[in-house]
Amino acid sequence: MENAYEDIFKHVLPALESKKTEFQVYQYATVTESDIWKYCVSKKWRKKDIATLPLYQIVNDVLSVSPAEYMTYEQIDQFKTENWFSEINKDELQLLLNPKNIEV
Repeated sequence: MENAYEDIFKHVLPALESKKTEFQVYQYATVTESDIWKYCVSKKWRKKDIATLPLYQIVNDVLSVSPAEYMTYEQIDQFKTENWFSEINKDELQLLLNPKNIEV
């Protein structure tokens, strides 16, 4: 299945490059073709078998991605994966969660 995704990715690369250029016009210079592809696979086609989709529909879906919907997806994805307490140890986290146990 992974090979099918790579083959389709190569076929729609010109559309992905065009969309990346459009994003750059809107000052989203860090977005890559792979980022747009990942968005489409994760969001637009999450319940579909990409191998069975017609090529014109895949290209249309790629070209219809708006910068606003892509950035909303990225922000939500960051909230889901971000570990806000990664920099503190277990004892510090326990103090934060149980402030009444702090000795003065």
